[in-house]
Amino acid sequence: MAGFRSLLVLLLVFRSSCLGFRSPLSVFKRFKETTSSFSNECLGTTRPVIPVDSSDFALDIRMPGVTPKQSDTYFCMSVHLPMDEEAFVIDFRPHASMDTVHHMLLFGCNMPASTENYWFCDEGTCTDKANILYAWARNAPPTRLPKGVGFRVGGETGSKYFVLQVHYGDISAFRDNHKDCSGVSLHLTRLPQPLIAGMYLMMSVDTVIPAGEKVVNSDISCHYKKYPMHVFAYRVHTHHLGKVVSGYRVRNGQWTLIGHQSPQLPQAFYPVEHPVDVSFGDILAARCVFTGEGRTEATHIGGTSSDEMCNLYIMYYMEAKHAVSFMTCTQNIAPDLFRTIPPEANIPIPVKSDMVMMHGHHKETVNKDKTSLPQQPKREEVLEQGDFYSLLSKLLGEREDVVHVHKYNPTEKSESESDLVAEIANVVQKKDLGQSDARESAEHERDNALLVRDRIHKFHRLTSTLRPAESRVLSLQQPLPGEGTWEPEHTGDFHVEEALDWPGVYLLPGQVSGMALDPTNNLVIFHRGDHVWDGNSFDSKFIYQQRGLGPIEEDTILVIDPNNAAVLQSSGKNLFYLPHGLSIDKDGNYWVTDVALHQVFKLNADNKEAPLLILGKSMQPGSDQNHFCQPTDVAVDPDTGTIYVADGYCNSRIVQFSPSGKFITQWGEASTESNPKPGQFSVPHSLALVPHLGQLCVADRENGRIQCFKTDTKEFVREIKHASFGRNVFAISYIPGLLFAVNGKPYFEDQEPVQGFVMNFSNGEIIDVFKPVRKHFDMPHDITASEDGTVYVGDAHTNTVWKFTSTEKMEHRSVKKAGIEVQEIKGKGSGGLNLGNFFASRKGYSRKGFDRLSTEGSDQEKDDDGSESEEEYSAPLPVPAPSS
Repeated sequence: MAGFRSLLVLLLVFRSSCLGFRSPLSVFKRFKETTSSFSNECLGTTRPVIPVDSSDFALDIRMPGVTPKQSDTYFCMSVHLPMDEEAFVIDFRPHASMDTVHHMLLFGCNMPASTENYWFCDEGTCTDKANILYAWARNAPPTRLPKGVGFRVGGETGSKYFVLQVHYGDISAFRDNHKDCSGVSLHLTRLPQPLIAGMYLMMSVDTVIPAGEKVVNSDISCHYKKYPMHVFAYRVHTHHLGKVVSGYRVRNGQWTLIGHQSPQLPQAFYPVEHPVDVSFGDILAARCVFTGEGRTEATHIGGTSSDEMCNLYIMYYMEAKHAVSFMTCTQNIAPDLFRTIPPEANIPIPVKSDMVMMHGHHKETVNKDKTSLPQQPKREEVLEQGDFYSLLSKLLGEREDVVHVHKYNPTEKSESESDLVAEIANVVQKKDLGQSDARESAEHERDNALLVRDRIHKFHRLTSTLRPAESRVLSLQQPLPGEGTWEPEHTGDFHVEEALDWPGVYLLPGQVSGMALDPTNNLVIFHRGDHVWDGNSFDSKFIYQQRGLGPIEEDTILVIDPNNAAVLQSSGKNLFYLPHGLSIDKDGNYWVTDVALHQVFKLNADNKEAPLLILGKSMQPGSDQNHFCQPTDVAVDPDTGTIYVADGYCNSRIVQFSPSGKFITQWGEASTESNPKPGQFSVPHSLALVPHLGQLCVADRENGRIQCFKTDTKEFVREIKHASFGRNVFAISYIPGLLFAVNGKPYFEDQEPVQGFVMNFSNGEIIDVFKPVRKHFDMPHDITASEDGTVYVGDAHTNTVWKFTSTEKMEHRSVKKAGIEVQEIKGKGSGGLNLGNFFASRKGYSRKGFDRLSTEGSDQEKDDDGSESEEEYSAPLPVPAPSS
């Protein structure tokens, strides 16, 4: 039985790739070229292999000048990998116009189904197993690989051939008998990639859809028993009866969405809305919803138009040393599990008529001559040569005849803030930014213009003259004239990315609450061991309720080598109950806070077991000069030794002490309105000193802003607040000229992703955002940066520490071309403004944040299912008295 199941799986995968059954015309009709040379209409395809540098090259895979004669024609062609050794596909660039091409698929295999120049795909794509590497479809987003991820090809185990499949839906565009050269360019590198992409296919093999049945569910589930994989894209596939396909990871009974899509929409790979990691012991589950209405006989799984299919393709990456390129799941090992499947999986997705996928072999009347049918007016259009996008395409080295647009707007789902190329691709593909229809209102045109400005300027690598109105909130008070004039000026050329070879991400201490760098630039981590902050930790008076557990019995302070993440030193056992903030002064002394003890400790750099100074009273919350209430962070002035304490979750103030610990002053008050005033706080959570300007900046967490004050007069200087912060700013760190920050998980229905920010301190502008590739931010709790641009982020939910490093700077030069000011982008080895060269060196990965429901004064989080996670919970604050 197992052998039969395996044979059936291979047959169905083959049939799915081969598009079911052969058109009657294909038996006696084949379109062949009389010469192997390409048409003049296919300029650029005569050089399929284009060297990029000593390690990288581009592979151009194009149709060899074809003219389909029948609608819904599928042509295939193959290209042999031009090398025997192992290589990695790290990027894809489509060349297609939606006026002529309905969709394209790129497969990897070891032997194509034909040796012809091109052939009808209903004869097959590959004679062996065909892995889908790439998909492009009209009205669908482009597939993009995350940074550091590649498909392994060549060598002993990788694919030897690429097979391109192009579906020509409506062939009315070929009435002039021109030749089409649609295809895709691949960027390959010989350099080993740290993360390898692969495909996980979930497929039903035994579903039966009774005739006339209104709703039929097809469920698939398997235990995952491999090394961790990280999902970044998905694709659904059914025939005509499929209404919706949903995929999930199930862990400890909790359902996490991978993808949810109508199979009647373009069947491209769609990016996941938020990162999903799948680990050993998890369950992968998928459901296809069908209807049998309109059928007179039962429908079974198969490859013909009268059959159905239930497929979910999951694109993932894994660590290279553990990578598996292809996995399948064809069973339902946990049918009872689907009693708790989220309701969304049972609700069909509405599909507009102009977005419906024309499935080709899925159509019920394949013999009907569609060219005789009246054609619907095309709402998409290839942009004119004179318009902005055609000009932009020309400036970037794109061929104008392959500029394509689509209505899908991935920026509504997620944003690729770190990637110019992704944004350019979005711009030149978007109908919603194109010329307005005559029927559209002036208001729509104005909105489109704002959207143009937003998308272009957000990436600040292309233009410097446009700025979206909503991208930032001006400070309430700018620095006074003469202040900060010698602050280093940073423009939009600073970029950080995760150091993918740094193993510290796998340290997995307890909840990471604080981080700092010592005078020798070693990373110091403050974590909670086996203690957690949950709803049982404090009573309504903020008194710690789990004292009986005793202090944390393991070392809570770890000194980490910044290069190899080796633990150089550890200390802090049996001292703390709930660690929170950590800072290190110029002499290497550690300053830490404990929210359970309500205290601040100064620890000697060499002997951290006996505190040099203790501020606050143990286990006694309060708001006078001798007490704190859940203090969060400490900053020590390197010139004067003055101590500043952020206090905290249940006090809304900054407290200043002398170097010996004598109370000097305090400032701040609780914010009670939706528009808090300067000097009001809702959880002052993190501090950053700017010594040469005499300023102290505070991450006003629950107000989603940063406030800066003069250290001598305590006078408010300015507020830094951006819409992309969302409602929280958890932590900040300063190095000369730059301010770094991390926000929190989005509230319910908020769109801002959880991420890190790099800001020009002199004007507060965001010049870069960043996220990790390995794992994901869940609740980034602290951030610290060194003057060389290295950034560390610690997460209190995933118990993870990431290292980010600054990448090579790009030189910008504004130039005028055709009356439009753009910036030439030049980097090392660049010959000018060329998307091909730039595309080879820059890739982005967009992710959307998680839903969040937070309470004031709390790190309490809501998981995806709405249940509370046991992370940093503070008792609710007393109701404030009405203001007079």
